[in-house]
Amino acid sequence: MTSAAAASFAGLTADRGILFGGDYNPEQWHSDVWREDVALMQRAGVNLVTVGVFSWAELEPTPGAREFGWLDEVLDLLHAGGIAVDLATPTASPPPWLGVRHPETLPVDRDGVRLVAGSRNQFSPSSRVYREAARAITADLAARYAQHPAVRMWHVGNEYGQIDHGDEAARAFREWLLRRYGSIEGINEAWGTAFWAQRYADVSEILPPRRAPYLINPTQSLDFRRFTSDELRDCYRELRDTIRAAGATQPITTNFMGPFAHADYWSWAGDVDVVSDDQYPDPADPDSPAGIAFAQDLMRGLGGGAPWLLMEQAISAVQWRPHNLPKTPGRARLDSLQAVARGADGVCFFQWRQSTAGAERFHSAMLPHAGADTEVFAGVCRQGADLQRLRPVVGGRVAARTALLFDWSSWWAADEPARPTSRFDSLEQVHRWYRALWRRNVPVDVVRFDADLTGYDVVVLPHGYVLRPGDADRLAAAAAAGAQVVVGPFSGVADERGHILTGRSPALLRDLIGASGEEWVGLPDDEVAVAWADGRRPASVASVLAEKMRSDGAETVVSFAEGDLAGRPVVTRHGDAWYVAAVVADDLLDAILGDVLAAAGVTGAVADPVPDVEAVRRGDALFLLNRGPADATIALPGAWVDLLTDEEMDEHVTVPRGDARVVTERRET
Repeated sequence: MTSAAAASFAGLTADRGILFGGDYNPEQWHSDVWREDVALMQRAGVNLVTVGVFSWAELEPTPGAREFGWLDEVLDLLHAGGIAVDLATPTASPPPWLGVRHPETLPVDRDGVRLVAGSRNQFSPSSRVYREAARAITADLAARYAQHPAVRMWHVGNEYGQIDHGDEAARAFREWLLRRYGSIEGINEAWGTAFWAQRYADVSEILPPRRAPYLINPTQSLDFRRFTSDELRDCYRELRDTIRAAGATQPITTNFMGPFAHADYWSWAGDVDVVSDDQYPDPADPDSPAGIAFAQDLMRGLGGGAPWLLMEQAISAVQWRPHNLPKTPGRARLDSLQAVARGADGVCFFQWRQSTAGAERFHSAMLPHAGADTEVFAGVCRQGADLQRLRPVVGGRVAARTALLFDWSSWWAADEPARPTSRFDSLEQVHRWYRALWRRNVPVDVVRFDADLTGYDVVVLPHGYVLRPGDADRLAAAAAAGAQVVVGPFSGVADERGHILTGRSPALLRDLIGASGEEWVGLPDDEVAVAWADGRRPASVASVLAEKMRSDGAETVVSFAEGDLAGRPVVTRHGDAWYVAAVVADDLLDAILGDVLAAAGVTGAVADPVPDVEAVRRGDALFLLNRGPADATIALPGAWVDLLTDEEMDEHVTVPRGDARVVTERRET
């Protein structure tokens, strides 16, 4: 991340306010439509569109040809209409001729089947031919438009997530392994290849984890996931550097996808000038507001707390789920305001005009098939007006006293097969713990395992399968400094190679938590009763997975009430360190985290949370989002004004059902 380019993003939002728009694909339409598009964008308050994501075949219809005339016209029209452009490299979807002429550019799945052109993302990240072609079209694009006044940002690729198991990947994987481990001996040691006679005599024998008769070496799989993330990042870096070499000074980004399984965004974050994300919550899922809130806090964390950009979302229904419920305009508005509340300085959609052909013809758009005389477009216009009124929040930050630790390598290693149970889902565990904090409106910074924890009053590790000595030391230091530290089950199991740490578990945290385990235990299907040691609160249950624990000086807060583990600790407290040694029910998890927060003196964004109302403070603004079925009134001592309506309120703020308030303290003049 270059400070100058990051500053230019701040300059863009200072100039335009909150960015608002979406993906624009003019190549799908006759040029007569383009002028109508610009006029309707102006009507809706659109001030930024992403252009060219899937335009490679239009720009280079045959090898080496260049057709930029249509793009010249589009950029000139947008600039004349006062609409900024996030110009994309078209490299996410190569033209069919590349795969037909160079089949080695196409990815191979783990069964050895080479995929074909005719969709999108049909490239091997390791293919030298693909990379050369991608650099060539990007170089010419950047040379032509680096100084174009419409271009205020650059967008490299699209949703990087391609996986290749073919020969090109095998070559690059071997090179990656030698850089990481230095020699074949180092690889054998790291992978534990003495097991099942897997020792390699030469690096040329190593392949990606393709289909095998039985289980694949888990460290091989873990390293292949790390390699794939790095290889995708290298594709991004090459094109970013190509754009910079053409003299472009605008911020450069690519769109992340929340806690996406195939790319470690902690390792990418320093390579983008502004963090951008695509978010598609399912309207049918009652937990989706909390899930997206986690993704938004993660994006803010990736950028070190700086404002980020919501690059894609749906204004109504998507087309890719088996059954697609639409968003109401009110729900779409709340989703956008939620992103702004949690640090976004831009709210964009896929896409501007709904496609009539192709695989996304039923994916909603800001301008639907039925045109501008629709509830969808009216909702878009309302959002544009809302965001213009929220200009005062631009650049504001979310202050949090609670840190939640999250790590991709630990997630990957924990989800390898052949575990005590396949029912334990690492990401689900993280989401459950986050939801308990979200329901209390507690601001959370999502941070990496090696983050500086100084200044946090609560440190939450829902699941840390892989822990390094330094990670454990930072947790201990946080507790020693007075923070409440709480660790979830199946943590501290393995080192960064995925090898099990020996001794009583969790090996690196035993002294911190004052307790230890001897075995990880899958629990019966009908759940197991647990009880509070003081007997003053209702009993609850645990399920899926637990540890056979003993106290080594810690207080037992909750213990098993029945079964083979009866009497053994479920939750312990040792000074300021808490350990939850089983997957416990939501009510118990909520109660434990409530005790942790109370011990730290940490409260939510409002003193008295109201069910179904999400409250988030960003800078001087308090966002109140009511997703419930009834109006809600929140006690707020003082005098307030709603930025969305200019309405003034004292002591209490009423939020209509399905609506929002964004209030700041009213200062008498």
